[in-house]
Amino acid sequence: MLSSVISTQIAAHAPYGGVVPEIAARAHVEVIDAVILQAMSDAGVGFDGLNGVAATAGPGLVGGVMVGLSAGKAIALARGLPLVAVNHLEGHAVSARLSEDIAYPFLLLLVSGGHCQLLEVSGVGACRRLGSTIDDAAGEAFDKIAKTLGLPYPGGPALEKLAEGGDASRFPLPRALLGRDGCDFSFSGLKTAAARLAEGLTSDTDKRDLAASVQGAIARQLAERTDRAMLLYAREHEGRDLRFVVAGGVAANATVRAVLTQGAAKRGFSLFAPSLAYCTDNAAMIALAGAERLAAGISDGLDAQARPRWPLDAAAALANPTHAFGRKGAKA
Repeated sequence: MLSSVISTQIAAHAPYGGVVPEIAARAHVEVIDAVILQAMSDAGVGFDGLNGVAATAGPGLVGGVMVGLSAGKAIALARGLPLVAVNHLEGHAVSARLSEDIAYPFLLLLVSGGHCQLLEVSGVGACRRLGSTIDDAAGEAFDKIAKTLGLPYPGGPALEKLAEGGDASRFPLPRALLGRDGCDFSFSGLKTAAARLAEGLTSDTDKRDLAASVQGAIARQLAERTDRAMLLYAREHEGRDLRFVVAGGVAANATVRAVLTQGAAKRGFSLFAPSLAYCTDNAAMIALAGAERLAAGISDGLDAQARPRWPLDAAAALANPTHAFGRKGAKA
């Protein structure tokens, strides 16, 4: 990797306590040219040194996706280069391979603000869903609970900081889907219970203990469901090396990493995670996913569409959707 440039919009969205789609799209338009030129300059590569262009084509807020994909198409068209329209989630899936040579197949926990899934990743574009959230994602729960505690945006890192030194056993929180088979997640009940507990809390100690309790409860559910997936994966791959990758923004949380590390060791899995710089959204992971696709002879036409919804395992999404028909949003 020769360069990795990130233009943050945190300050623009902070007054609203979350991402505002219209602001996000306009911010993309305003900086896309400068970011591309800086990335090329930092890399010391001219446009004639490129042999392909990778751009995120979804899922996500479609305004921003359209800006990046349009810029990628323009470069590909002007230079006569192949275009790779990358699934944002596939970028997260390969993000740990930016720094380590992790062979396929592996078990993946993709845990971020908009997604929480367990997948078997067998190769480029070959993902099988083992479990997914049926409502909120873990990162979404972190952010929304942080907001109820009056913490600044982005809420996940702020809640983790507040939880330091807190008593994680003080506030009992619901454990979702107990007794239900499978590897699906649910965080909406936890989010609601924590929001109710947050009402009326005034002391820093109380807030710190609630933050620690929330963090512990989310980490526990991630560990429990991942353990089920590990048992299933291990049975299907008996006698082979067992690899477990955790990726996405929530993978940067130290408590989550700790419980997953313990669980992986217990089940005989080697755990891999991206460096903290590559847990949250970044262009390097999209470039890697694009490079792997190009190496496999896969590219896309200039008519590639920006997609607000794009499951990694399309067959599972059609055969067994986790959300009822008509629901909107990236998770659907």
